[in-house]
Amino acid sequence: MKRGAGDVVRGGGVVALLAGRGARTHRRAWAAVFAALALGSLLLGTLGLAAGSAALGHARVERYAGADAVVAGTQSTRYTTKPWGSEARTVRAGLTERVRVPARALDVVRQVPGVRAVIADVALPVTAHGVALTGRPWEATRLSEGRPPTGAREIVVGEGVARAGDRLSIAYGTGSATDTHTYTVTGVSADARRTVHFSRDEAHRLAGRAGELDAIGVLADSGVPDDVLRTRVRHALDAAQLRDVSAPHRAADDPAPLRVLTGDARGEAEFLAAAPARTPLLQVLASLASVVVLVGVLVVTSTVAQALRQRARELALLRAVGATPWQLRRAVGREVGRIAVLAAVVGAVGAVPAYLALRALLVGRGAVPEGLELPFPPWLAAAPLGTAGLMVLIAWLTALGCCARAARTRPAEALREEEPGSARRLTGCVLLGLGAASAGAGALQHGAAAAAAASASALTMVIGCALLGPWLARGAMRVLGAPMRRLGVGGRLAASACTANAARLGAAITPVVLVTAFVLVQLAGGATLGHEAAAQARDAARADVAVSGPGVPYDAVERIRRLPGVAAATAVAHGTVVLPGKELGEPSLERLPVLGVTPRSLARTLDPAVREGSTDGLRPGTVAVGMDRARTLGVRPGDHVQLRFGDGAEARLRVVATYERALALGDFLFSYEELTRHMSAPPPVRVLAALAPGASPTSLSTAFPGARVERDPVPERVRAEDQALGEVLTAVAVTAIGGFTVIAVLSTLTLISAGRGPELRQLRLAGADRRRLRRMLVLESAATATAGLSLGTATAALPLLAFALSAAGRLPWLPPGQGALIVTVVVLTTASATLLPALGALRGRYPVAAR
Repeated sequence: MKRGAGDVVRGGGVVALLAGRGARTHRRAWAAVFAALALGSLLLGTLGLAAGSAALGHARVERYAGADAVVAGTQSTRYTTKPWGSEARTVRAGLTERVRVPARALDVVRQVPGVRAVIADVALPVTAHGVALTGRPWEATRLSEGRPPTGAREIVVGEGVARAGDRLSIAYGTGSATDTHTYTVTGVSADARRTVHFSRDEAHRLAGRAGELDAIGVLADSGVPDDVLRTRVRHALDAAQLRDVSAPHRAADDPAPLRVLTGDARGEAEFLAAAPARTPLLQVLASLASVVVLVGVLVVTSTVAQALRQRARELALLRAVGATPWQLRRAVGREVGRIAVLAAVVGAVGAVPAYLALRALLVGRGAVPEGLELPFPPWLAAAPLGTAGLMVLIAWLTALGCCARAARTRPAEALREEEPGSARRLTGCVLLGLGAASAGAGALQHGAAAAAAASASALTMVIGCALLGPWLARGAMRVLGAPMRRLGVGGRLAASACTANAARLGAAITPVVLVTAFVLVQLAGGATLGHEAAAQARDAARADVAVSGPGVPYDAVERIRRLPGVAAATAVAHGTVVLPGKELGEPSLERLPVLGVTPRSLARTLDPAVREGSTDGLRPGTVAVGMDRARTLGVRPGDHVQLRFGDGAEARLRVVATYERALALGDFLFSYEELTRHMSAPPPVRVLAALAPGASPTSLSTAFPGARVERDPVPERVRAEDQALGEVLTAVAVTAIGGFTVIAVLSTLTLISAGRGPELRQLRLAGADRRRLRRMLVLESAATATAGLSLGTATAALPLLAFALSAAGRLPWLPPGQGALIVTVVVLTTASATLLPALGALRGRYPVAAR
């Protein structure tokens, strides 16, 4: 029979009444749900703001702020290939070494209508009084006092370097040698403090790059819009068929047109690392957001389900006395909706200060490269409302799912308990199998792909454990029940309670498994790689001293070798290369940190543990490859590898050796000359030296005044450009999501304990005194913590083992302090959540049955 309009109105009144009464009566249960939803909304909102700010990020405009446009090289490389059964696809990767502009572009741009002037810009590293500075031509520099340089031996310095009229000794490198001249300071610039400005001709002579410029600044006539200027300059460069200077050395599928930058994009010509940093930042944030969503679904689902499970008999009674399924679903949905909306909004509001704190932390720890601006426009503050809506939807759907059984059951059967079905058991087993398969696939991957497979495997297995909670709880009690029963009456009561309520114990164990597995995978994965890399770096270190600093000339390694008492010397340079390839059939460009070394007597100063071939053959056109990377590429000494240097130039290099210590020294070792020729400027010189027996490093200090001479130097170790970013965000994620799941543990166990009040009072009336009941609760919390920690460790063990063996070639490792912290937090959380809510039932005097 159809329901009439009056029935709908009356039904709506009943729904409102049930929802209001339920929210007031079960305030404690909804407080736990409120906390979980608010924190989930806070985390998702913070990550959403961070991702939005990163997407809007750009390089800061400083040096070229006075130019209307900047002509620069293409600071990216691209790779095109055809995946399996698909059309060709192209991927791009940023380049962090400067790609230069041909000098003849000056005349082309100068002839463009609307261009008032063009300024050629170059940069070169120099030192003065042992301080590293940047040399530039005088043009486009604001002068605060004095006059511009006109002669070859005149300079203008930045504020704080010197005063007008001073004589300053400037050292600069020209290829493999260093020269020093004395200049007269004619003025002080208002530009950067660590800058020296030469006359135009002198700057270009010192740079030693005839026909090449770093960038071209373009000044427009009054009234010429930026977009018009950009279009005109772009057409002029294309008509002249000009490309950047790396074009002849690039891959066929990697064209190198000159770029015309206006507006905020002008900063990309100055801060080269800013634009490439946005991509890994967005990738890390997206990965964290996906983990938060999955964990949030588990936590919120578990908390809401437990809150409604405590009311199962109440809902069944309402159904038995005549409440319709429609009324029951609407009442529960409205009740949860009220709590969820308020909690999600509170979390969304808190996301704004949380994001500002996160950004300050990233900047303070150096995780954001210099010059990268992360804007926060006012309209972006509304983004957390979208993530808040997602949390509300999760809570509402969970509530409807949890009350579905009571809603569809006949009134006469509504009070009967129902065991979990076989479909749930089958789904849990399938997810465990998929998690194990993902871990196996991760063992065959390398780098980021292996880490992603380990995380996916752990989360999949945790969800499987959540579905199999009641059965896992029964299995755990079969193991723990026997020793618990030997601990007196309290132990027998605890074992009987846990065995009889497997569903309740399973719900309590699930969040403990989640927090343990997640934190272990996140912490142990990075700790294993870091521990093995540090061990390899220590094993590779053979040098007795290291010489570095602005006072070291570029030809220092040869001069150090000739000093008395020096047995061997090696110059070391850090750089990056880009390796094209495929991951799971898709094209990829992987940016890798590498070392350039002088190969003579390398094993006496920096031993890479060569296994095949010899590093003595390192010279331009050759490369040594780490063993893991060599296996991945399928190469051995005598084969060739194709890669791209930091300036985009492609090279086909002959492999001369394979070595073991790639985690510390990088996947590729180049000759110092090969790597540095593709760098924007000669890197700061660092020379590792091995001394003869009985020799003293005093001669090194005497030979290079102002240089830093380290005894027992810090072991050499490569670091990825985004390593600091990954470390900071991983620490933040572990802390935030770990706290999130701890709240879930606390909420779930609190709800369970709060719902056991009648049970505890009946036990007291049956003769159990308070001491025995406290002992029972302590043992129950111990069983929960033990089972959860054991299952969580087992869940994390398989993906961690696969990842550690694949990436580090060793068993997983976790600092003992971090392991002890995980156990302590879980034990304290389970104990407090189990004992504190039960104190009310243990207070007061009750009649004691006769023994």
